[in-house]
Amino acid sequence: MSRPVTLFTGQWADLPLETLAQKASAWGFDGLELACWGDHFEVDKALSSDSYIREKRELLEKHNLQCFSISTHLVGQCVCDPIDNRHKAILPDTIWGDGDPEGVRQRAAEEVKNTARAAKLFGVDVVNGFTGSSVWGKLYFFPPTSQEDIEAGYVDFANRWGPIMDVFQEEGVRFGLEVHPTEIAYDIITSHRALEAIGNHPAFGFNFDPSHFVHQFLDPVAFINEFPERIYHVHVKDSRVQLNGRNSILSSHLSFGDQNRGWDFVSPGRGDVKWDPIIRALNRIGYSGPLSIEWEDSGMDREWGAPEALAMVRRQDFTASSVAFDAAFSSD
Repeated sequence: MSRPVTLFTGQWADLPLETLAQKASAWGFDGLELACWGDHFEVDKALSSDSYIREKRELLEKHNLQCFSISTHLVGQCVCDPIDNRHKAILPDTIWGDGDPEGVRQRAAEEVKNTARAAKLFGVDVVNGFTGSSVWGKLYFFPPTSQEDIEAGYVDFANRWGPIMDVFQEEGVRFGLEVHPTEIAYDIITSHRALEAIGNHPAFGFNFDPSHFVHQFLDPVAFINEFPERIYHVHVKDSRVQLNGRNSILSSHLSFGDQNRGWDFVSPGRGDVKWDPIIRALNRIGYSGPLSIEWEDSGMDREWGAPEALAMVRRQDFTASSVAFDAAFSSD
């Protein structure tokens, strides 16, 4: 199985798409997972201009690149979050508006619906992203937080994302939540809780990203085994635990790249993610979609790291065996 290897453009949105496409093609990527910010994929233009979709596809084809998914992490985060000034920095003015929190959440929800419509026009059937969460800030339960308080957060998630998923279903597009601290689902238990809250909506699944599991001491393979029918997309990203007795897994309020953090993201292949068992698990569940490199490493030049990560994925992504190894010893 030779799965296509793509590059998620979210961390490269400072570059014009034309520039990034040229680089990614030269490095040997099969395609791009387009972020819905910068000039990489603009939802409003995709819905309002007859030529926009065609021109975007022509740009990718010129560089022999495919696109299997687009991503709405920034806007999606604002659908359920308690909104503050941090969100203003990640939103276009049209969605931020006057900054009234409920107005921001409502406009973000409409934008995610429009993203499904734009994806359909663009010819992709997966949109990846975040959901946000009204209860993530209640992670550590003091003052005491009741389960009724937490359940209210899952009801809020279902009320906001249920109608969004209905639009996705109508358009034949699926949503892959990147299970991640700060989201409504950040481990196996909360992923089950999110699915149950939204009535196991068929349009709602997961963008599997093991970098968010290993520093929580979660088993990425266990997640794949738990949700084989809900893995709609896969990110290749890595993180490294670097606890030293002075810091904690909560990161000590330090920025990414600070050597004193208890964990940090690193270039794929240089962290604690074990890729061989992940590839075997993806083979077992029959996942044939892209492996999309989400490249983040504060200590490495990205134009050096991205091609290295691509080479690592090419080495690791083996095809499952089609025969039992001991079949040759059969007397039949």
